[in-house]
Amino acid sequence: MLRLFKQYYPVRNAIFVVGEGLFIVLSVTIASWIIIGNHFLLTSHELVLKTLLIGVVSQACLYYNDLYDLNVTDSFKELFVRLFQALGASAIILAIIYLVFPVCIIGRNVFAISIAFVVTFIVLWRVGYTHVLNHGLFDQKIVVIGEGELAMNIIHQVVDKRDSGHQIVAAVVAKKNERLSAGRGIPEICIDDYEGLCSLSRDLQVQKIVVAIEERRNRFPAKQLLQCRVNGFEIIEGTTFYEMLMGKLIVDKINPSWLIFSDGFHKSASRLFFKRSVDLILCLIMFVLLGPILLAVALLIKLDSKGPVFYSQERVGENRKPYKVHKFRSMVQHAEKECGPVWAQSDDPRVTRVGKFIRKWRIDEFPQLFNVIKGEMSFVGPRPEREFFIKDLEKVIPYYGERFSVKPGVTGWAQVSYPYGDSVEDAKEKLNYDLFYIKNMTIFMDLMVIMRTVKTVLFGEGAR
Repeated sequence: MLRLFKQYYPVRNAIFVVGEGLFIVLSVTIASWIIIGNHFLLTSHELVLKTLLIGVVSQACLYYNDLYDLNVTDSFKELFVRLFQALGASAIILAIIYLVFPVCIIGRNVFAISIAFVVTFIVLWRVGYTHVLNHGLFDQKIVVIGEGELAMNIIHQVVDKRDSGHQIVAAVVAKKNERLSAGRGIPEICIDDYEGLCSLSRDLQVQKIVVAIEERRNRFPAKQLLQCRVNGFEIIEGTTFYEMLMGKLIVDKINPSWLIFSDGFHKSASRLFFKRSVDLILCLIMFVLLGPILLAVALLIKLDSKGPVFYSQERVGENRKPYKVHKFRSMVQHAEKECGPVWAQSDDPRVTRVGKFIRKWRIDEFPQLFNVIKGEMSFVGPRPEREFFIKDLEKVIPYYGERFSVKPGVTGWAQVSYPYGDSVEDAKEKLNYDLFYIKNMTIFMDLMVIMRTVKTVLFGEGAR
């Protein structure tokens, strides 16, 4: 398994992405050789950089058009449609780059000719990768022991996630009256008090044992698991495996000791310094690039409805310190005068015409950059919440108060991983992602969140 951004990915997934990038570069190289001639391979490194530019732009468009989401591209028709959409977007972006920086042009018609090779190579590559997935080649075989919701969640997520890199060969329970009813074609095996677990694992040729036992008092098979461990089997606790698999915690199933002794939650001075530096650099870049758009939005808000351009509201920040968050006003003036504080709903009647547009494209969030500059927020972090909702949420959601150990963010891991929520269950699910972020916070993870935020903004997903 490959660890990237504090998550574990099958090595074959990395090979798939890197291999596809190499095929794109190869396609451009062949097209360049056809257009420019044999001396292309003997020229300076500038041509290599120009080729890599086409490769990077093309693969970025593949990513932003969901071509790396295998649940989306599950048919050849969808694959071809999205592939040509991505290549069309690549052509437009490259045309703009060449217009601004003519020195980047590699040769006339190179990209057009390379498209034929790109489509051929990518389709063949994906056919081969689909064969690997469908037959479970190179999957790591595991058994899940335990009964209850945690075991069921793990089984269902592994089965539903085609590229998880794991294959569950059996679900094991200790007593017959604790039938797991896993389904999904997973064999269920009952062994009294887990005796013979090591022999069973050896017979099934597994590499990893996932321990999803929720009730452990006087029932935890320490002796059997120790025997498995010293015999070379990898043992992993269920909630830890779920975290690695899904990129989130599961607050209903973890206890304080798990959080206390688990890795993560590092907040060194150097890490916080770099995070703050990235915040300020991004704010500066966005103000320069988006300044004219923000001025136009302010004018439209003023013309569309009565009231101020900006809307300020008290939120709870790091260490529970209150502060005023700033947004473009997207609702009618005094929207909560009659109903009081409530979560925004789908087709909320309080939202103005301009408000619907700026909410869809997340433009209403941009004034929070002023909060970032003031140090009240970070660019990436948990969503800032109001004290009115926090009091109720802390009563029913475990560990909700831990999200105040970091600065709230303009965007965050929860925001890009889960749609907008308007219920306690939604708030709990978002906390699962927020705690994962706080636990595994790094600059590289922040950059990953920013990339996914750009994708969310471009396609107007998840807003209300």
